[in-house]
Amino acid sequence: ADRNAIYAKRSEVLNIVGELEALMVTEFPFDIPDEYRHLPRFLGRAKVDIETDYGTLSVIVDGYSAPLTAGNFVDLAQRGFYDGLEFTRVEDFYVVQAGDPPGPEDGFIDPDTGEERTIPLEILVKGDTEPIYGFTLEQMGVTLDDPMLPFSAFGTLAMARPDRDVNGGSSQFFFLKFESELTPAGINLLDGEYAVFGYAIENKDILREFQVGDRIKTMRVVEGAENLVQPT
Repeated sequence: ADRNAIYAKRSEVLNIVGELEALMVTEFPFDIPDEYRHLPRFLGRAKVDIETDYGTLSVIVDGYSAPLTAGNFVDLAQRGFYDGLEFTRVEDFYVVQAGDPPGPEDGFIDPDTGEERTIPLEILVKGDTEPIYGFTLEQMGVTLDDPMLPFSAFGTLAMARPDRDVNGGSSQFFFLKFESELTPAGINLLDGEYAVFGYAIENKDILREFQVGDRIKTMRVVEGAENLVQPT
């Protein structure tokens, strides 16, 4: 019980810090490379509610650390893409994954191009002024560096991707079912390999209830939708 209280308090502190940081930002702190101008980006933070049979799970999406990953997620949520999709992977003490559309496709097919929209791996390292795009921290030779958003808490939200394609993420995402003994921040196999772009903040205990085949009823952006910028 004490450990759960500590996790809850840590999430509360993170939320307060995030709100204060958002108030202090007068303009987005870095430029996104032109090669990604065809992708939506999220220039701020948002609250997203995910309605399920077990209740409503609320998450904070952080575009300050991962604007392309957050932008892709918020854009798909606003399109209604996730509504009705199943949780396709559930592993005790590890992950809950969703976002795989029905049919042969593994991700979102952009109606404007007829092709799957993919986004680059995007990781902001503490002390850096902008994210690393397209490479894992191991590939960059900086495995000891700490991501700004680490896999450090139950309910960490990250983008899934094919094992052999760091830039192949499209629509599938996962929540970490954190156990400190198994995945200590900074020395686990996930930090620097996958893009974290948010955290569950309300009703996150329902992550323990999901089973393969359970569905997302609806996903709605309830705060911060104005921070989504579509490509021009």
